[in-house]
Amino acid sequence: MASDLTDPATPIGVFDAPFDSALSERYLVYALSTITARSLPDVRDGLKPVHRRLLWAMRLLKLDPASGYKKCARVVGDVIGKYHPHGDQSVYDAMVRLAQDFALRYPLVDGQGNFGNIDGDNAAAYRYTEARLTQVAIDLMAGLDEDATDFRPTYNGEEQEPELFPGMFPNLLANGASGIAVGMATSVPPHNAAELFDAAIVLVDQPEADDAAVLAHVRGPDFPTGGIVVDSPAAIRESYATGRGGFRVRARHEIEREKGGGWQIVITEIPYGVQKGKLIEQIAALINDKKLPILTDVRDESDAEIRIVLEPRSRTVDPQVLMDGLFRLTDLETRVPLNLNVLDKDRTPRVMPLREALKAWVDHQFVVLRRRSEHRLAKIADRIELLDGYLAAYLNLDRVIAIIRTEDEPKPVLIAEFSLTDRQAEAILNMRLRSLRKLEEMEIRGERAKLEKEQAELTLLLSSDARQRTRMKRDLTRMRDRYGHETPLGKRRTTVEEAAPAREIPAEAMIEREPLTVILSQRGWVRALRGHVDLASADTARFKEGDGPAFAFHAHTTDKLLLATDGGRFYTLGADKLPGGRGFGEPVRAMIDLDGDARIVGLSRAAASDRLLLAATDGRGFAVRVADVLAETRKGKQVMSPRPGAKLKVVRPIAAEDDYVASIGDNRKLVLFPLTELAEMARGQGVQLQRFRDGGLSDARTLRFADGLHWTMGGETGRMRTESDLSPWRAARGAAGRMPPNGFPRDNRF
Repeated sequence: MASDLTDPATPIGVFDAPFDSALSERYLVYALSTITARSLPDVRDGLKPVHRRLLWAMRLLKLDPASGYKKCARVVGDVIGKYHPHGDQSVYDAMVRLAQDFALRYPLVDGQGNFGNIDGDNAAAYRYTEARLTQVAIDLMAGLDEDATDFRPTYNGEEQEPELFPGMFPNLLANGASGIAVGMATSVPPHNAAELFDAAIVLVDQPEADDAAVLAHVRGPDFPTGGIVVDSPAAIRESYATGRGGFRVRARHEIEREKGGGWQIVITEIPYGVQKGKLIEQIAALINDKKLPILTDVRDESDAEIRIVLEPRSRTVDPQVLMDGLFRLTDLETRVPLNLNVLDKDRTPRVMPLREALKAWVDHQFVVLRRRSEHRLAKIADRIELLDGYLAAYLNLDRVIAIIRTEDEPKPVLIAEFSLTDRQAEAILNMRLRSLRKLEEMEIRGERAKLEKEQAELTLLLSSDARQRTRMKRDLTRMRDRYGHETPLGKRRTTVEEAAPAREIPAEAMIEREPLTVILSQRGWVRALRGHVDLASADTARFKEGDGPAFAFHAHTTDKLLLATDGGRFYTLGADKLPGGRGFGEPVRAMIDLDGDARIVGLSRAAASDRLLLAATDGRGFAVRVADVLAETRKGKQVMSPRPGAKLKVVRPIAAEDDYVASIGDNRKLVLFPLTELAEMARGQGVQLQRFRDGGLSDARTLRFADGLHWTMGGETGRMRTESDLSPWRAARGAAGRMPPNGFPRDNRF
């Protein structure tokens, strides 16, 4: 209910209104202001208001490329005082970015002094730095004096400012843009101007050309910092066709070989928008945290050019593996987003495909061409009017002089006698005496003839679309030559080369391969000696009092180790994570969550074979693939589930050439059956390998039937005995078996 404003007690201007409607109205005004006057660029000149006002103020200060520099404080003062009533720091930050050659592909401001660097250091204060316009900015503002665009009053009504810049430079796509408004954002990467001009010429000839015709010239972004775009052509086409997407950008690197076979990687270009200082900190943190063990050092040897040196831990490291790891873990590979959300000619924000954005700029250039032509025609008409007056004066020079000398008010007399306009009469009266010579008359006639010729050409131009297209192509070609690939500024810096995503590097590839000797004691103390030590040496026989050897074998730091308990649970250990060989090692329970009553029955290299033979004390077992038992957690993985009262007893690798399974029980009965009869499972209890009347399983293994069975004789001689004919013990799986060959070990172990 509105208040009664006639009531003297009611304050003037205070009224009741629903809070939600009042808030929505005010927030909508704020949102529209942010979208249209702060955060989104115009598709026609690619500038936000703050950038446009900066360049306009510098133009009024006559800071063209041929003039001297002026303090940035002077420019910022003019901008915030006349055009942009916002904070001086935000205006100066915008100006600094326009001058940074690592931020803008084609800088619009030529800065002198400290304008920051690619390391991430800030610019000096504006009282220390100086600036002027670049030729690119001059090209972007060409036509401001020729009625090529509309002007509007500034915020206080004291000045005029252009609504947009009419120049023939595709600034939106060439320099890119980024910004966050209310409920929307924009992100346009920079492109190569020469390619944009080539594509624009195509659109002049074929206004309805499709995306493929444009992308035949625009190959992809062209960043000021170089780098490599590694997306596929299909992905690039999709991003440009929708106006949304992104580009994967990688650093450019090269491998420098050294004498003796060593090498190092040198980074020469980094992705766009990445600060070199923070990038080096990222890499150094990986080294310190040992997240990339194959990298040992990073050095910044940059001067004017970027040079970041990466040293591998050893020459045996694969350079591509190292780079893939860095691409995944650091900003040496980044994703630059594409969101072509801009203001169209009606100041409406919308996402445009690349072709549509470029077509909007081309259409704007036709408008500029017509407006400049009409402005020039008006100027020519004004000049011809004056020249006709001058010629009338020269043809009647004596009479003109007499009128000026004798008449108190010569202008009306001149107008009446010679049929002159007011402007013509005023121009005659303002002529200097030195102009009254024959040569001046001839020059005026020559100038008038030239102007008439130009007038006729412009009239034809405005009346013919074909002539306008021809003129536009000529002007675009001239600009393309100025920013061509053969020029230092126009040379393409970013390479477009499709590459697969950086591989997820397996943990073992991140570890330097070194030989180890792994030793596990009966009480569960584990250690790893450097090198492949003799398994019978004194180093391998050192244990705590009351302890003894359980497992000892050769491995490498890149290996994964499989540890199995009698409860059927498997654990995975990294060989590189094992404690060193000094002392007695450490309890393996500190590395994995091992049950208190669990007994270790197996420890081996995971790469020793593709499959394992598992057998429990009740004679049940199965084959399992190594990949199915690997577990990266401390809790491990339950693989075999023995029946009540039974325990996992045998964990042996299955060789590729093995074709039979041999099983022997506590009752000293041996049986052999084909490996094909053994079930392969990922987990479970398994199938019956051998049947027992009393006792249980003592040992089991796989073998090649044709090679026979081998075992070590007793004593210190180390002699081997072989039973080549195993036919008597061959039976079906689950048979009871028969006594083993004479001489077979009494402990019933293979």
